Amino acid sequence: MRAIRFITLLVLATAVAVVIAGGAAASPAAAHAASVVGHLYVNDNTAPVNTVAGWDRHADGRLTPLTGSPFVVGGSGAGHGDVSQGSLQLSADGRYLLAVDAGSNQISVLRTRPDGSLQQAQGSPVASGGVNPVSIGVYGNLVYVANAGPGSNPGDTNYTGFRLDAGGHLMPIPNSTYVLPNGSQPGQVLFNGDGTRVAGTRIASSQIDSFTVGSDGRLSPAPGSPYDAQSFTPPQGFGQFGSEFNPTDPNQLFVSDAHTGAGGAAFPGLVSSFTDALDGTLTAVGAPVANDGGAACWVEISRDGKFLFAVNTASASISSYSIGSGGTLTFLRSTGPGQIGAGAEDARLSPDGSTLWVVESGTDAVTGFTVDGGTLTPLAAVPGPLGAKLSGIVVN
Repeated sequence: MRAIRFITLLVLATAVAVVIAGGAAASPAAAHAASVVGHLYVNDNTAPVNTVAGWDRHADGRLTPLTGSPFVVGGSGAGHGDVSQGSLQLSADGRYLLAVDAGSNQISVLRTRPDGSLQQAQGSPVASGGVNPVSIGVYGNLVYVANAGPGSNPGDTNYTGFRLDAGGHLMPIPNSTYVLPNGSQPGQVLFNGDGTRVAGTRIASSQIDSFTVGSDGRLSPAPGSPYDAQSFTPPQGFGQFGSEFNPTDPNQLFVSDAHTGAGGAAFPGLVSSFTDALDGTLTAVGAPVANDGGAACWVEISRDGKFLFAVNTASASISSYSIGSGGTLTFLRSTGPGQIGAGAEDARLSPDGSTLWVVESGTDAVTGFTVDGGTLTPLAAVPGPLGAKLSGIVVN
């Protein structure tokens, strides 16, 4: 009898647990949480107080605002698009978000919480080491910042190095600043996949910087660096801008050429491909490859290293390329007119490569695309916060 009574109670308890669990799963909050696969953040670049806007990413590609967004970062934005790639970056361990504060010449560090919300790290923001920081490169605990200037002092335009510790503190690396000419307008600084080399672009002077990275975290210029785009064989375009190393090959570098001529002509859009030797020497793979858009500025590469996406700001389009043996490029197709808004800027793929998002400073919105190889299918645009001038983007 006791055994029968025990079994009966056990069955009743199990049934109640199932009902409770089923009710919880069916609640709107639980359903929302279950469909969240990650988060998306953009640098709002607002002045006098800069913020970062954040959204939950859902499995179907939808974005819904995070509670508390936009998040105050501590410095001041420039109040306009920052004409650069990489103004918002995630730390190597995913624990921190790093944002440029171009208006106050600072870098902010934000702790990422499990629910996607952001909190200022202790000691943040810190001085960027120059004037008008626009881009951040990250590898391990190494961080480099491109300061675009121009400033009143000769050293205000530069690349400056930092180390990010486990507590989220950014500490300058002594004697790490590499001074650039005022007016050269650096557009990006980035590490290759194994952290042995760093590249940077100079938009105004149409040059590419190439460095090797020492054990002390400092940069050593490669033989011949900086490289004038017209000095390569064959010559490349003008206005070197967005760039990315191939995720599957740290020796392949791809750079967008924002102009096709010295006079600043934007059409057609061009993308260049280079091999990056162990000593940092750059060699052009071939002539730059044109697309049917204008002012190719921002570059993103698929996780398998087979496709490259170039954001053409002048034509408000995205061009797809295939990446072949040795880094050769073949233009495939572009998105149709009106599928992204005005002032298209930085772009970033989701970690699984299934979705590409583009920041639009002209419309202050984020537009997504589902990705199938080199084919992009648009999703609905999502507006950013009022008064924002969206620039950098991070997807996790």
